[in-house]
Parts: sequence; C-alpha cells; structure tokens
Amino acid sequence: MNRLLDDISSQFYSAFIHDDRWRFIVDGISNTLIITFFALIIGTILGIIIAIVRTSWDRTSDTMKPGVAKFILSFFNSLCKVYLTVIRGTPVMIQLMIIFFIILQSTDKLLVAIIAFGINSGAYVAEIMRSGIQAVDPGQFEAGRSLGFNYIRTMWLIIIPQAFKNILPALCNEFIVLFKETAIAGVVGVTDLTRAANIIRGVTFQSLFPLLAVALIYLLFVMLFTMLVGKLERRMRSSER
Repeated sequence: MNRLLDDISSQFYSAFIHDDRWRFIVDGISNTLIITFFALIIGTILGIIIAIVRTSWDRTSDTMKPGVAKFILSFFNSLCKVYLTVIRGTPVMIQLMIIFFIILQSTDKLLVAIIAFGINSGAYVAEIMRSGIQAVDPGQFEAGRSLGFNYIRTMWLIIIPQAFKNILPALCNEFIVLFKETAIAGVVGVTDLTRAANIIRGVTFQSLFPLLAVALIYLLFVMLFTMLVGKLERRMRSSER
C-alpha cells in the first residue's frame, strides 16, 4: 500500500509540481474560457442577425411587392441559408483549420480560435433564435407596430427580449457545448485545456493525472454553468409571476 501511495504521489509531483507544470493547466483554463466567452458573443450577434433576416423573409416574402427591398432581403436570406448549410454541414475542426491555415494565416492563434468557434456557434444560435422568434405570439408584433415602432424597433424592443426568454435553456446548452468544443483548439497550437494535458503527457510520459485533471476541470465548469443557468431560469420565472 505504501509503495502504491508513493507511486501515485510521485506521478502527481511529476505531472504538476515539478518545473511548475501546473501552469500549463492554468493557461489552458484561461485560454479555454477566453475562447468560449468571446466566441459566444460573436455567435450570439451573428445568430440574432441571421435569425432576423430569415424570420423577416418567412413573414414578409409573400406580401412584399417586387422591388429593390424584396431583392435585397431575398439575397441576404439566400446568403444566410448558404452559411447555415456550410457551417452546420462541416466539422468544426475542419473550419478551424481552414480559417487558420488558409483564410487568415495568422500567428495570433487565440484570435483565430475565437473567430472560428464564433462563426460555428453563430449557425446554431441562429436556428435557436429563429425558433424563439417564431414562438412569440404574432400579436406582439402587431402591437409594436400599432405603437408606432418600425419593423427593426419592434423586433429589438419587443420580439427579441421575449424570444430570449423562450430560448434561454437551449442557448445556455449551446454555451456548454461550445465550452467543450474548444478542446480541439490545440490543433492550431492554442494552449487550451486538452493541449495543456498533452504537453504534460509529452514531457512526463504519464497520461493518468493530466487527462483526469482536465476531465475533472471540464466537469466542474459544466456543473457550475448548469447551476448558474438553473438559478437564472428560476429568477426569470419568478419575475413573470
């Protein structure tokens, strides 16, 4: 038993304490959270814009008269459909590699990861947001127009806030999925949590502690995010009463 404990202690020391290798894990946590946070912002902005374009086309295409406005809306709707098809139909790892090695060819790997994951997340947020907008009673839109709001102000001030309440659980789930998807950021050299574990493995030739530590960190963060989402949902439900 003592020999087993000594062996475990030795492996733990080698994996994290010796040469301050724990710093790789800390850097990995920091980069993972940075990528997730800013990618979610990009994805949310893209998703809202695309959802508004797609919903506007679905609601007004039959009643709009042929002209410049209808042509522009049709063009952007088609562009959004192509974007959704391409992004949702190809693996995020391939998108990340294309953006890093072909499109941007940037040395700022963290920025490339943020952009790549943001663009990928935007496609899924767009469909989540579109379903939320469609779930809002059409009478709300008519009420906004009757108050003198134009289409954009009605969407921004009345429809979008109600849609957010409808889609909050799905949107938060997308955040959790995005957080876990960043585990592939290491393919372009970003020191995320997974790559931090691989660096320690490559130096120490030990897999147990680095991989278990990273898995535990992901699990703890997901549990924390889930708890915060649950509290937010309860607060929103109580505010509606």
